[in-house]
Amino acid sequence: MNAELLDKLTIRQLVDDWIIYSDGGFDWERFRAVWHDDGRMMATWTQGNADEFVAMRKMSFEKGATSILHFHGAHTSDVSGDRATAQTKMMIMQRAPVEGVMCDVTCNGRFFDFFERRKGKWGFVHRQPIYEKDWITPCDPHNPPRLDPALLQSFPEGYRHLAYLQTRLGFNVKKDMPGLKGPQVEGLYAAGRQWLAGATDHPIVLCGRVGISH
Repeated sequence: MNAELLDKLTIRQLVDDWIIYSDGGFDWERFRAVWHDDGRMMATWTQGNADEFVAMRKMSFEKGATSILHFHGAHTSDVSGDRATAQTKMMIMQRAPVEGVMCDVTCNGRFFDFFERRKGKWGFVHRQPIYEKDWITPCDPHNPPRLDPALLQSFPEGYRHLAYLQTRLGFNVKKDMPGLKGPQVEGLYAAGRQWLAGATDHPIVLCGRVGISH
């Protein structure tokens, strides 16, 4: 098999492993294994290293009604030697009470991932979601929640309903995540190009230099 194709298939496998182990809640050790030791995860509700994120996902999963689930779709990757970036269409789904009404929030977007092969093993170094569009649906369509319009409008368009729900759950939601357009996502693409070109800094540093705060 062509070496580049094998690398791309391995990266896709890691992306799929991430979602199964993250959402299945049955093998947290294998979920941790998809990350390198210095792996970092960015999310609206938490930002930290791989160990911190795995612990947070486990806690979220065990809470049941407030768990966050994901779905992956189309995928592409770019490989340059022992470095790679990948983009994967995704959907984030969270069910929780909003203003006293049980609701589902759905957010469409992409995962932008930084990978590296170390000692022959590919692994996640940095995962940054791109939030494109979201909406809220009451589980009982006859009982919609009454949202605070000022609070809703205080969040970016791509994930404002998700941020609203998570804020009401007590999370300190990050308000400057990349969206479909704008300087944050353009900066993310630039950081990806620097990573593929061999930049020595961790992707989190590269992202910070182009205006994506962490």
